[in-house]
Amino acid sequence: MVERRLTAMLAAAGTLIVLFVLWDAFRPAPRPSPPSEPEVIVTHTSPPEGSSSQGTAAPAPTAPAPGDPNYMELLARSEARRRIRANAGSTYLNEMIALTGDSMLRRWDDRASSAVHVWFQPTFTANFQPAFLDAIRSAFGSWTAAGVPVRFDFSGDSTNAEVTIRWKPQFEIERTGQTDLTWDGQGRIQSAVVTLATFDPKGRALGVDDVRVVAEHEIGHVLGLDHSPDSTDIMFATAKVRELSDRDVRTVLLLYQLTPGSIR
Repeated sequence: MVERRLTAMLAAAGTLIVLFVLWDAFRPAPRPSPPSEPEVIVTHTSPPEGSSSQGTAAPAPTAPAPGDPNYMELLARSEARRRIRANAGSTYLNEMIALTGDSMLRRWDDRASSAVHVWFQPTFTANFQPAFLDAIRSAFGSWTAAGVPVRFDFSGDSTNAEVTIRWKPQFEIERTGQTDLTWDGQGRIQSAVVTLATFDPKGRALGVDDVRVVAEHEIGHVLGLDHSPDSTDIMFATAKVRELSDRDVRTVLLLYQLTPGSIR
């Protein structure tokens, strides 16, 4: 009886040993634990270029390079372009800027209190008449009376002249007057030389009123105007009228309301 029980116990123990061996041989391999991710501390984020994000501070504006216009200058230029376009029907400033090629407005600083000095160079040119000088003063007066904030003084001499009037008998090309300007980098006119002929291109002697008309055209250039495309304006390339037109006046007044220099 005892032997039977011992045999049964040994058989049971053997069975358990076999089961443990089989479990150890065929049990599934343990799954590897995923690697831990390193901790990331975010100190600042910026939205990608072209996107927006509420609550995120905008990047600081980049400072303009030396010589580049600042924000206020660009704003003033934009406003000048807007006003020129808005007045395109009543002035020729838009066409005038297109002719310059550099989008530059040129004019004197406001000289209502400090007059621009004009000097008449002495001459012995054929057909010159002393009355021509009064005709030129009258031509300057026409522009001043139009409201241009520039006064002219005729009591100076060659030492302080800012505008010089000189003479020649005749031009070699189809013209009776010529104006040469100098200006600084901001478009502010510094000086002018006006050369007037005493004979027209066909050799006919110019009279006093002819000189006045030519002078009015050239003084428009002295003030910073270029040519108008309309033959009814005194600033038409070859003057066909003898007085300032309304468009001449509106154009020069608009020019002197705008800041000189580039508008681009």
